[in-house]
Amino acid sequence: MSFHLRFGPGDLLRCRFALSPRWETQEAVRVLARPGRHGYHRPWLRRIRDAAAGLDLRPLWLLMPRRGHSPDFLWPPPGAPAAGFEEEMAAVRRTDPEVAREDLRRSLACTPGALDSPTGRAMLADPARAVQELADLSEAAWRALVEPEWPRLRALLEADVLFHSRLLAAGGLAALFDGLHPDLRWDGANDTLTVRRDSHHERRLDGRGLVLLPSAFVWPDLVGGFDAPWQPTVVYPARGIGALWAEDGGPTPAALAGLLGRARADVLHALGEPASTTALARRLGLAPSSVSAHLKALHAAGLLTRHRHGHQVHYARTSLGTALATGSAPVS
Repeated sequence: MSFHLRFGPGDLLRCRFALSPRWETQEAVRVLARPGRHGYHRPWLRRIRDAAAGLDLRPLWLLMPRRGHSPDFLWPPPGAPAAGFEEEMAAVRRTDPEVAREDLRRSLACTPGALDSPTGRAMLADPARAVQELADLSEAAWRALVEPEWPRLRALLEADVLFHSRLLAAGGLAALFDGLHPDLRWDGANDTLTVRRDSHHERRLDGRGLVLLPSAFVWPDLVGGFDAPWQPTVVYPARGIGALWAEDGGPTPAALAGLLGRARADVLHALGEPASTTALARRLGLAPSSVSAHLKALHAAGLLTRHRHGHQVHYARTSLGTALATGSAPVS
């Protein structure tokens, strides 16, 4: 059985990527509920142990069944390609209480005993209050667990979007969906994206297109669908999470610093994955204007390429730039 997303002619041109700090917060909270499944995130789990101990996440965990529905109003697909956390949560707080009640009831029904639990009964008795309290708890989780790591997470997600945007531009939807996740299959003959699931469901996109949302914390799962009126969305594991929490490659080699100068060498050395000027500035603790000047010089020297994605420009090493940064022979 599967979930089928049926594309129409207009939908083929309306596939877009988005980032969502609110979604990463939700999935980070879910990781804390089941830490044994998420070996890649053990370094992060160790780092946030004390911060997590100060949060009572049980109301959120009650709405995260192992199988079944999580409330769409609380964790909706992103409305903008790169909305900030505060903007996303403001939309959550505006939820109609009656919409929230039905969404909560549906989610609680997926966990045995949740509907009759004191917390579940309180949510359904006063959904307006539940919306605000759940939003408050989500914000506390963001501040304690995700916001301190957001520059690192955002750099990973932006690199994933750049990679998959290139695939889409070069080979269309077939190239994009091939290898995105084992549970996804694209049927070009029928313009249908199939998400492998335990139940059968279909949704026609009807001109709304599809949002593709990379996530670090959703691994190894895939989230697909979302019922109307929510935007059809597929949340998939971002590339490169195996090295997400690894320390950087060590100090910039002295020989590279002697050749390029310390600051410029640090910028080249830090570009193990494609990144924007802002992401590099955060990573290196430098002013964005200084990083921008170094990037332009390295690009002019043939050590970097640059590609625009939305309002941002992402830089990546050329083979010569990689050879200089790592001491390896350039690829011919």
